[in-house]
Amino acid sequence: MKYNQNRRLFRMFYAATASVTLLTGFTSLAAEKDAFTVDSGLVQEEAQKVASWDFADDVTDIHEDAVSETKAAAEEAYKVYLRKVEEEKKAAEEAKRLAEEKAAQEAAAQAEKEAQEQAEQAQASSAVNASSSEQELLAALIFCEAGNQPYDGQVAVGAVVMNRVRSGSFPDTITDVIYQSGQFTPAMTGWLDSVLASGGYTDSAMQAAADALAGSNPVGDCLYFSTGGGGYQLGDHYFR
Repeated sequence: MKYNQNRRLFRMFYAATASVTLLTGFTSLAAEKDAFTVDSGLVQEEAQKVASWDFADDVTDIHEDAVSETKAAAEEAYKVYLRKVEEEKKAAEEAKRLAEEKAAQEAAAQAEKEAQEQAEQAQASSAVNASSSEQELLAALIFCEAGNQPYDGQVAVGAVVMNRVRSGSFPDTITDVIYQSGQFTPAMTGWLDSVLASGGYTDSAMQAAADALAGSNPVGDCLYFSTGGGGYQLGDHYFR
């Protein structure tokens, strides 16, 4: 574009110079006819150059150059626009993905919280107020039946007693359930009373009794346990 502009300026300057030269030459010839002789061939050549300059062609060149430059600028602007649109699209997709992940995490955390609250409420609703003597009796039974078992197994024995208290098919007190005829061997043999009288139960058995009274229950609705047969095994006992 700059080259074409320089070319047009040069042509215009050249034409103006040639015209001044011609006019000056003719004036000089008229004023000083004998002073010098004009080179007619040179004048004719310059005149032909001026005559051959086609203004319409230069205008066309200017239009074509302007159109080309405008088209190139438009194409570049469109490419920039497309890149911007693509970047905005990717940013929106990433923001959406992060929002969905955050929502999923929050929903999972809320569900876990609600499940924990329900478990705590269920445990609280199953808690039984017992006297210290009843807790000691339950601890003595746990010691006799599962003193050598894992802690969950000790709590499970206490849970079976509590399930029977709430079942409606057995007596409705801890003492009556434990001493019900033919149910727990330590109670029938007198071993339970001996441990209870001497305070021979362990701290672990006492804590297992407290947890069972508070609603802790690793065996669900089980009402029986034994060292053989089928059912849910926990330690050496099977619960059913």
